[in-house]
Amino acid sequence: MAINGPRKAVILAAGLGSRLRPLTDLRPKPLVEVNGTAILHNALRNLDAVGVEEVTVVVGYRKDAIEYACGHRFGGLEIKYLYSPSFGSTGSAYSLWLARDILLSGDCYVLEGDVFFEQDVLRYLMRGDAPDAAAVAPFDEMMEGSAVVLSESGLISEFRMKQTAGNLAADGPPLYKTMNLLRFAASTLTSTIVPALDEIIGSGATRAYTEELLGYLIERRGLQLAAARCDGLRWYEIDTPADWRIAESIFADRPALPPRST
Repeated sequence: MAINGPRKAVILAAGLGSRLRPLTDLRPKPLVEVNGTAILHNALRNLDAVGVEEVTVVVGYRKDAIEYACGHRFGGLEIKYLYSPSFGSTGSAYSLWLARDILLSGDCYVLEGDVFFEQDVLRYLMRGDAPDAAAVAPFDEMMEGSAVVLSESGLISEFRMKQTAGNLAADGPPLYKTMNLLRFAASTLTSTIVPALDEIIGSGATRAYTEELLGYLIERRGLQLAAARCDGLRWYEIDTPADWRIAESIFADRPALPPRST
């Protein structure tokens, strides 16, 4: 059943995936399979299920493999591609900047191409009245990477980069892992996100991560980004072979998706 959400999505899928080697020696990270289903195919089918009509995939490393695996129609989705020629030396904010024309065209989901997640995560992103939201889950001792602190009203008040289990201090605020699945309203994309992308890329900060951009906008520009709490939902960000094994365990009872329809 479709929900009243964005009809467009951008998936950032350009990176080398070097930390996931040897699984990425011969294929790009988004095509690594979790129990027989590619990470990217899972994302596309979930987007299709909630009413998205057009997806733009920013590709780089082994782009031809991604285009061959997904085609230009995937279920009910129209698939478009943007190529990042400097994928080996740029960060996710640069990939997002390449998609700025799509971001300026209306409400949009933004996804990283290395997250395997169940469909309800997208539905949770649409809960509440906030125009902009980020999916988060409790940060546990097995996780590492970007994390956020939440305000009493449920907004993200702070981004913290490169967090590990060692940062889970008993006397500190609860940390939540960013799932790198976001929803933005057209007004926010036009007034805040795209101008900030133009600013940081224009300044030469091409290695910046999207999380760093959002943290800056929350701290300095008053961005109000609601936290869509996904406690209890199944998902995992896959950066290393250990992450891949955890994801396979989390989704062990889920059968592989059937071949895509074109």
